[in-house]
Amino acid sequence: MRMLMNNLDEEVGERPRDLVVYGGTGKAARNQAALDAIILSLKALESDETLLVQSGKPVGVFKTHDYAPRVLIANSNLVGHWSNWEKFNELERAGLMMYGQMTAGSWIYIGSQGIVQGTFETFFAAGEKAFGGDLAGKLIVSGGMGGMGGAQPLAATMTGACFLGIDVDRQRIAKRLQTGYCDVMADSLDEALKVLSGAMSRKEAVSVGLVGNCADIIPELAKRGVRPDILTDQTSAHDPLNGYVPHGISLEEALALRGRDPQGYLERSLDSIARHVEGMLALQKMGSVTFDYGNNIRTFAFQRGVKNAYDFPGFVPAYIRPLFCEGRGPFRWVALSGDPADIAVTDDLVLELFPRNRILDRWINLARKRIHFQGLPARICWLGYGERAQFGLAINELVKKGKLKAPVVMGRDHLDCGSVASPYRETESMKDGSDAVADWPILNALLNTASGASWFSVHNGGGVGIGYSLHAGQVTVADGTQAMAERIERVLTNDPGTGVIRHVDAGYDEAIEFAERKKIKIPVSPRTGANEGESR
Repeated sequence: MRMLMNNLDEEVGERPRDLVVYGGTGKAARNQAALDAIILSLKALESDETLLVQSGKPVGVFKTHDYAPRVLIANSNLVGHWSNWEKFNELERAGLMMYGQMTAGSWIYIGSQGIVQGTFETFFAAGEKAFGGDLAGKLIVSGGMGGMGGAQPLAATMTGACFLGIDVDRQRIAKRLQTGYCDVMADSLDEALKVLSGAMSRKEAVSVGLVGNCADIIPELAKRGVRPDILTDQTSAHDPLNGYVPHGISLEEALALRGRDPQGYLERSLDSIARHVEGMLALQKMGSVTFDYGNNIRTFAFQRGVKNAYDFPGFVPAYIRPLFCEGRGPFRWVALSGDPADIAVTDDLVLELFPRNRILDRWINLARKRIHFQGLPARICWLGYGERAQFGLAINELVKKGKLKAPVVMGRDHLDCGSVASPYRETESMKDGSDAVADWPILNALLNTASGASWFSVHNGGGVGIGYSLHAGQVTVADGTQAMAERIERVLTNDPGTGVIRHVDAGYDEAIEFAERKKIKIPVSPRTGANEGESR
């Protein structure tokens, strides 16, 4: 209940009064009545009962056992033939469904920090690959400064780069200034470029939030010959109706059009997405390192006639897949005490446990100085198979000894190594062509439930939109007890373990070697002595 309410804290959620947490329409509960019913159910829940939540509405409490998850959540899931925005919108209007995004509908959102670390990892990896690891004096350009995109300016400057972020909503940029995530707000491209050119010449890491529309600004950069070193996008293009804002009209006019003429709005939005991507392609031709950051913008542009929309890659095949092969991904934890001192203790712990991880060391030390907590104090970092269980057990021991003032919630983004099927993001360009196979997140959900996660969720569409992904998220509570220690060790071993085996099955040599080294049991064919993925 504390985590659910944290999702809807004014400091955390985008529009908490509408129950929207992030991503344009990602909600924590279907409506106010459903939220009230969830809270009443959680207050009365026994330690051997499990609450079922269907697309943001509590639907039943069943007797299970004390090892079982206390809550099981399913959001936005539709039968394949009907898994599209049209059917979802129809059901949502009828009050039968909500969009859970990823961590919004699974009650483990921690504000913009949740994506800062992943963005930091991605920008850092792009810098390593394209610029030898030195981003000083380089310019990163992207769109979107909302709940997800708002992490980008801070992540960029933490890598040493300069950053230009574009958003139509002045209030979103203002919020990033207030939290210290962004340095400067600009009302014109000329003003923004003046600030950035000076900072780049001094190799000073500065971020600028520009009030404007990407469909105007990105093509204008190409027209002027202003070439970003790195170019991506984090607008809510995954939802062209409720997330993306068409160009040529003000934000206020767009919102009025959305309510008055949804179909007309959608047509204008898709036209703008096409124009936006054409601008990105033009800058890519000029030499910008360009990648899709998982909001499905290329797909909508392609459907709108931009036939070369896929000329730039998704970020996972470009930079992240080798990490996934080792079960590495975004692990997060939250201090239920509400005391930042508890996070300081865990920061010390993670640095002590993994002293040879230089990216982790850089991230934690920078995060301590520059991350402003939103709502409950929290932290995130990328940890791999074996590391998560080791760290989780150590946190549980600190709770047991009273060195942390209250239990700690441990979870992750759904953007993880084995918990998602998303052909335009996490599972894009799989080696064996298994991009769209959605068995993996379901297996991850079943295994985490059997392993004893505290609560678990399975969603459709988070990040890229209805019909384009299936993904799952786990959360486990370290309360200092031996019973939870056993559950933590199983969950935090098995959860990333599904990521390793998923990539073993797809035939990645790095994953096969890692699984052998870590003694992860992989069934083999009695005839070939090999896993089927290897024989392929």
